[in-house]
Amino acid sequence: MTSSLSLASDYKYCEQIIKRHSRSFYYAFSKLPAEKAKAVYAIYAFCRTADDSVDENGTREAQLDALRKLEEDLILFEVRKERDEPMWRALRDVFNRFDMDIKPFYDQIKGQYMDIDFSMPETIEDIERYSYYVAGTVGLMLLPIIASKNCSALQKDAVYLGIAMQLTNILRDIGEDLTFKNRVYIPREIMVQEKYSVTELKQSVINEAFMSVWERMARHAEKLYAKFHRTVHLYDADSCLQVLISARFYEGILNEVRNNNYDCFTKKQAVSKKRMLAILNRAYLDLNMKVEESI
Repeated sequence: MTSSLSLASDYKYCEQIIKRHSRSFYYAFSKLPAEKAKAVYAIYAFCRTADDSVDENGTREAQLDALRKLEEDLILFEVRKERDEPMWRALRDVFNRFDMDIKPFYDQIKGQYMDIDFSMPETIEDIERYSYYVAGTVGLMLLPIIASKNCSALQKDAVYLGIAMQLTNILRDIGEDLTFKNRVYIPREIMVQEKYSVTELKQSVINEAFMSVWERMARHAEKLYAKFHRTVHLYDADSCLQVLISARFYEGILNEVRNNNYDCFTKKQAVSKKRMLAILNRAYLDLNMKVEESI
């Protein structure tokens, strides 16, 4: 049996991972009640491990080996024979405390396998499918923690939020993905329709055609955010504000790119602290209005 002191250390290990890799997520979810916040940290640590299995290994074989190991570890976890390591010990405590579903964890790994052999998507449906596996799954992992009373009813909208966030990542990181991964996540169909070429993309050309491509994907993401917003008040009372803040922070990235003249090639777009405070204040107001509308 894991001691309370050891378990606290395990959760601290997971907390350091989310603090290091996602300022916005940490800022939002650290405001949850302690038990829920720690559960989010453990889930984030798992997802980061899955992501790093691909991003931090230089060859395809090394990536496959890392993912196979993680998958094997998850299989052991499922039969309660998990490795004696901080992340797995913390996750075991999460599964003991909450009504968790193991399937999204396997789907997250499947998404990382897809990333290894990723090719430019043909349609928006292609990139949505990929986005479900690498990001929509995270929403499903979190639901038993932050929507304990309405978990089943919120599954679709939680997936919409995850996909919207992944599309936002794609739109923010176009230059980074080209430079470090030599990858294009923008659907070919949209680029053809807007008469913008892959060659222009690789040359960091920002013109009317590029802005049209970017805006089509951004508006699609915003429609998905809107679907999430319609049911945000159904999350647990101690969690809905934090979920709304995390969604709004990500939505804010889209406007930051717009405000910076669509330069997602040379600038790393992030929401400023001043803007984050404004988003926080607006979330309080919007949530109060939403709750009043539901009474």
